[in-house]
Amino acid sequence: MLIDWTVPDYVYLVCGKTDLRKGIDGLAMVIAENYGLELYNNSLFLFCGSRNDRFKGLFWDGEGFILLYKRFENGRLKWPRYSQEAKQLSSRQVKWLLAGLNPLPVKQIKPAKPGSFY
Repeated sequence: MLIDWTVPDYVYLVCGKTDLRKGIDGLAMVIAENYGLELYNNSLFLFCGSRNDRFKGLFWDGEGFILLYKRFENGRLKWPRYSQEAKQLSSRQVKWLLAGLNPLPVKQIKPAKPGSFY
């Protein structure tokens, strides 16, 4: 593998759907214009389109950008679609994502309303 997922200081998952036809410049513009995150500080940005069996990564290696593309032949990612934000992931969450688990679990139990017990 070209990049060890533990090397970048920051790994950001861009929630929602991204047009994966975009290249380096287009994805860098998405980050700069929508999220205001620093592109050049040893960060890896992960993007997913409408299909959950592939994603792209954008990484600055100190000399230039590396554009990564990964397609799973027999599996799917659990990509968070419920918001339009960039979430920082821990190395554990990156492993969950690549194992097909949701790295940002959605809370299933909601607080009860007062007086709704009777």
